[in-house]
Amino acid sequence: ALGAAPSNVARALPAAVDIQPACLGLYCGRTVLSVNGSVETYGDCGVCPRGQRTDDNKICRECMGSPDRYDWLYLGFMAMLPLVLHWFFIEWYSGKKSSSAVLQHLTALLECSVAAVVTLLVSDPVGSLHIRSCRVKKLSDWYTMLYNPSPDYVTTVHCTHEAVYPLYTIVFIYYAFCLVLMMLLRPLLVKKIACGLGRSDRFKSIYAALYFFPILTVLQAVGGGLLYYAFPYIILVLSLVTLAVYLSASEVEFFKDLLVRKKRLVVLFSHWLLHAYGIISISKLDKLEQDLPLLALVPAPALFYLMTAKYTEPSRILSEGGNGH
Repeated sequence: ALGAAPSNVARALPAAVDIQPACLGLYCGRTVLSVNGSVETYGDCGVCPRGQRTDDNKICRECMGSPDRYDWLYLGFMAMLPLVLHWFFIEWYSGKKSSSAVLQHLTALLECSVAAVVTLLVSDPVGSLHIRSCRVKKLSDWYTMLYNPSPDYVTTVHCTHEAVYPLYTIVFIYYAFCLVLMMLLRPLLVKKIACGLGRSDRFKSIYAALYFFPILTVLQAVGGGLLYYAFPYIILVLSLVTLAVYLSASEVEFFKDLLVRKKRLVVLFSHWLLHAYGIISISKLDKLEQDLPLLALVPAPALFYLMTAKYTEPSRILSEGGNGH
């Protein structure tokens, strides 16, 4: 019995050598160094390379999936933000007598469209409009920098990486291309066609963009995960509020008031498109027979406003109140 004990210990040693220490942290993982048939060799526990995220076994795996419908809707929302702000400030600073607003609107649309296409082309796989991505599982996937472990409460293991690749960084790339294209195209256009404005006013829409692009960048950096889950409701609320403000400021009370100026119809249809986008983002159109009828609610807020505006006019309320006394 005494002679058999050492051999048992020797047979137990190889199994003990193969045991690796646990990989701590929610997003720390081991990179695959080499693959020999079905046997993989792993590195030390740490940050995963770009384009990879950890699996259930704490191994860094390459993102080979594609964005789902909701991911594309989120990217579309982030792409629309600078375009809508461009249009707002162009309209705000163009003046009522300026005829350059339409061309500036079209130029802004061209800038954002080209920037979106170029962003997709430079994303992996390069040269294709398709992108590979990792699946978003929970809110913490957007904020991996908050989950770096400290095993001994002194040394921090930095495992910050883009677990939602490329939904986080692709927005920054898009904003950069938008800014570059705007600086290349818009000043020349404005200088030639904005003759109805003064020298100090014709470039104000460009100056405004130089302010809101950094704001959008910080918004994405800090609140990208929150926007990912909340953007459908943000679209619905903002589109309803802005539509009500626009109709009241334009003193639109009847359907005939919309037909007097084509611009009002354009604004109304634009808000309806935003309503539809928000409804589609919430429902995700998973069940077409149940979700498509919801689009019939798109004109409801505008119709409700037009049908009740004549009863809520301040002058009428004051006159009726005076007659009552």
